Amino acid sequence: QVQLVESGGGLVQPGGSLRLSCAASESIFSAAAMGWYRQAPGKERELVARITSTSSITYADSAKGRFTISRDNAKKTVYLQMNSLNAEDTAVYYCNARYYGTNYFGQGTQVTVSS
Repeated sequence: QVQLVESGGGLVQPGGSLRLSCAASESIFSAAAMGWYRQAPGKERELVARITSTSSITYADSAKGRFTISRDNAKKTVYLQMNSLNAEDTAVYYCNARYYGTNYFGQGTQVTVSS
């Protein structure tokens, strides 16, 4: 069973930055597409960014120009650098691994953008 452990969430002021990290437990990491989803209160979970095993990257429109996803296969870790945060970015952020059609999610980390 793949385990994903997120870290780096917290409270930040509008315009601030946060860097989320997600460490994977298994060696499938290098072959998996890794991503970040988020879910705000009362809303559905949505994809924020994804990076494939070949480092092809996709961003949600809301993340383009502000967020950067990256991965370190040696550390089995995926990162999400978030800049210029605003209140609409407040949500629980979930790490995702997609491996041969199976999705795995972490437990989530809360990001709150507020003054």
